[in-house]
Amino acid sequence: MTRPTVSTPVNDALDLVLDRVVDVPRELVFRAWTQPEHLMPWFCPKPWRTTQCEIDLRPGGKFRTVMEGPNGERHDNEGCYLEVVPNERLVWTGLMTAGFRPASVPDGVPVFTCILTFSAEGKGTRYRAHVMHRDPAGRDTHEAMGFSQGWGAALDQLVALLKSAG
Repeated sequence: MTRPTVSTPVNDALDLVLDRVVDVPRELVFRAWTQPEHLMPWFCPKPWRTTQCEIDLRPGGKFRTVMEGPNGERHDNEGCYLEVVPNERLVWTGLMTAGFRPASVPDGVPVFTCILTFSAEGKGTRYRAHVMHRDPAGRDTHEAMGFSQGWGAALDQLVALLKSAG
């Protein structure tokens, strides 16, 4: 696995950020992001559900989810891991698929690169999702789709799941 070498500053015109401290250990949060059986129950806000997940946890590896909505909507999302630092950092993008191959993305679908960091904070975790878009229109589309509310609700679901597992 690689070690992070670059810190990317937030660009308010292009980026969205979710930064919270949650009261579960970062090792559990990392596991919930990196094992399909742990990711699927919480990954998208209810009543949506994640029905498929593929994770090849290495730079160049596939990160794919299928999310289905209550009215038959379906979103098949495939990306590529760029960086994996166990219990600390995950970076992936929808601009590429497995093997760093360029992705084909339908018009109107926001494409982004996500930097997830997990830092120990007391007995909990500082969870930070820094989502970088190509242009302001992509950022605005992603925000209008419910980024803040949706990613926040998914994080709440992740925490509740981890706490219920004991």
